[in-house]
Amino acid sequence: MSRLVVISNRVAVPKARGAAGAQGGLAGALNSALKKFGGIWFGWSGQESEDRTGNINLQRSEGVTTATIDLSARDIDEYYNGYANSTLWPLFHYRLDLTEYERETGISYERVNERFAECVTPLIESDDLVWVHDYHLLPLGERLRSRGLKNRIGFFLHIPWPPTRLFVSLPFHERLVKTMLHYDVIGFQTQEWLESFLHYCTKELGADVDEATGLISYEGRTVRAKAYPIGIDWDHFQAQGDSEEAKVAEQRLIESTRNRTAMIGVDRLDYSKGLPERIDGIGRFFDQHSERVRDLVYIQIAPPSREDVQSYQQIRETLEQKTGQINGARSEVDLVPIRYVNRGYSHGELFGFFRACKIGLVTPLRDGMNLVAKEYLAAQDPEDPGVLILSRFAGAAAQMPEAVLVNPHSPDDVSHAIKLALDMPLEERKRRYHAMIQTVRDDNVQDWTEAFTRDLAEVSCKT
Repeated sequence: MSRLVVISNRVAVPKARGAAGAQGGLAGALNSALKKFGGIWFGWSGQESEDRTGNINLQRSEGVTTATIDLSARDIDEYYNGYANSTLWPLFHYRLDLTEYERETGISYERVNERFAECVTPLIESDDLVWVHDYHLLPLGERLRSRGLKNRIGFFLHIPWPPTRLFVSLPFHERLVKTMLHYDVIGFQTQEWLESFLHYCTKELGADVDEATGLISYEGRTVRAKAYPIGIDWDHFQAQGDSEEAKVAEQRLIESTRNRTAMIGVDRLDYSKGLPERIDGIGRFFDQHSERVRDLVYIQIAPPSREDVQSYQQIRETLEQKTGQINGARSEVDLVPIRYVNRGYSHGELFGFFRACKIGLVTPLRDGMNLVAKEYLAAQDPEDPGVLILSRFAGAAAQMPEAVLVNPHSPDDVSHAIKLALDMPLEERKRRYHAMIQTVRDDNVQDWTEAFTRDLAEVSCKT
């Protein structure tokens, strides 16, 4: 059986796996796949170093080998904070207003992808399956091919793929997509993102595209593109519910809310998550239903991310300002309507918080999938489930149409959804929950991993 080589920007090294929110179910699933196939997980260590000798730090734990390299301060600034997170991330989330186009960061992006290829190539054996992850490494397949690798190489994009009319605003967009066509299998979260990619290949590259099969033929190569919706680690997350940590967290939240209905949002501090817009919707609800300020408490958990990028600093300031304004206007000496927590929690604690909250508010402006929506449902009591309010622009909405779907840009729509959730009868809550929970349970991250690696293994090696 072929080994598996996983390549991603960051690696869940053994010492970091226990960290709260480290990479969640994805890290566990990839580790399980690596144990099954044998192989290596390669990527950036997260550390800064000016050492350019190409030293690789190899570690082995529980049957999984990790291989990491350091990046220079310039690489981190230009490749990671720059092109990956100030150009590709906003563009792929439809935020042209935040997208920065800098020639130097694009050059650094290509340079770091070349360095990844240079360092990982000696570790790859001739029959290995190679699986590259996410927008940081879009051109890596082509760089590996240029070094003579004829392995089966797959790529999965964890975020949306934008419509062609947006993507063509990226300088050298054709060159970037052409490098992607050196992969054998390209995976997307949803059918919508897949169709956007196929449309680009047809309209801008003139490739021969079979939309029924996802086969793309271009310049003598054939690539298969397909949607593989990612799920949660169902068994692992359910096990958290039996932990003392989860039970303490649930009781702690219930006692602190003092008979008010608790509503929760858990998101990285990122503008794609629609947090200021969400707070506007909650503020609109309190404006329209001021008598219910004693009925509802909203808990927003928002761990910081990418704090070196200016737009992320701005989103934090905006969120704190909006939250403060609502609390200032609506608080009493014994009551605060919004609790804003700028830190992360373990999976066990989150399970307990989700179980204690009768409304889950998941309203990204654009999201590849959004596993928080699935984790919220997985934590619910089947006999008394909470209500999931979900953005129609999250990938999860395609799988869970029974959620209360909203336009996150509309405060009135969010306000209406909150009232609907607060007043929803038990029978309707149970009907919606049971309609959604099957896909959460069955379309799990292990099945996602197996589906992708199976399709990749079926590809004929390059000659």
